[in-house]
Amino acid sequence: MNTLFMHCRPGFEGEVCSEIADHAARLGVAGYARAKPQTACAEFICHEPAGPLRLMEQLRFAQLIFPRQWARGSHVELPETDRISVLLAQLQDYPLFGSVWLEVMDTNDGKELSNFCKKFETPLRKALEKAGRLQDNPALPRLLLTFKSGREVFLGVAEADNSAMWPMGIPRLKFPREAPSRSTLKLEEAWHHFIPREQWDERLSGDMTGVDLGAAPGGWTYQLVRRGMLVTAIDNGPMAESLMETGLVQHLMADGFTYKPKQPVDWMVCDIVEKPARNAALLETWLGEGLCREAVVNLKLPMKQRYAEVQRLLERIEEGFEARGVNVAIGCKQLYHDREEVTCHLRRLDIKKR
Repeated sequence: MNTLFMHCRPGFEGEVCSEIADHAARLGVAGYARAKPQTACAEFICHEPAGPLRLMEQLRFAQLIFPRQWARGSHVELPETDRISVLLAQLQDYPLFGSVWLEVMDTNDGKELSNFCKKFETPLRKALEKAGRLQDNPALPRLLLTFKSGREVFLGVAEADNSAMWPMGIPRLKFPREAPSRSTLKLEEAWHHFIPREQWDERLSGDMTGVDLGAAPGGWTYQLVRRGMLVTAIDNGPMAESLMETGLVQHLMADGFTYKPKQPVDWMVCDIVEKPARNAALLETWLGEGLCREAVVNLKLPMKQRYAEVQRLLERIEEGFEARGVNVAIGCKQLYHDREEVTCHLRRLDIKKR
């Protein structure tokens, strides 16, 4: 089990390699990262068998930026028939499992394999239960089987509380028909990723206020309104009439980079297509000056050196808050609904709810 296997968005394999190699070097885990372009996966091969376990024990998956899912384990070749017997034999040296997920890569080939996985999952699950390898216990590790084909699988393990919330890291969110754009799913996914579900009623309550910078036509405003918030939508473009009819939205035709609210708000969200440094500066201003308590902002990425650029921006933001003497929790993730971008969530910890 000397391999750490990771899923990612196709085209971002290099970013995953750079990120995990950076962490491994910092933690003193010897090995090397490898990946093929457009395969939607990457691996870190450790020089010692315990290397992947050390990485997973010392890193929190939720704090990784580009990986969608991870597991430690090894590749297994499968026969054309009786695959289950081969898998059970391979699992003799593995721990007991509390759950099992069958996964594929986020590619066209992976989508074709998904039908095979659906048919294979039930008999595999029954065989695991019969063999005493699978128990209904969330405290036990999760068995993650990533199929590259019907004949090759990565047999992996991850802790349920330190891995993706959804198989392959892909959320099953339903697009609301009344939402004015599909970008609404970005903000909904961000809330799932950055805010524990049991805290939604407290941190996303109907007595709060929000500002949406670059709001039109209102995909992100919709999510705030859906939670019952009063929203100021900033954009020179038109907002969806359905949102304006709620009575919860004030539309101001202004520049999102210069607008400041007269009174502090609970939330600021921003999905403006602009150079990432300008959006990062917005975060510094809004959180640093106490204009909001929490914020979700997308940072568009350059074509090259994307991990290095994200690290540079995050360091700049952190240094800016340190200089101001402001305590802010910062999270960053390339979400499933992101494309050439990452989503940042910031929460000012020294401002209490009004």
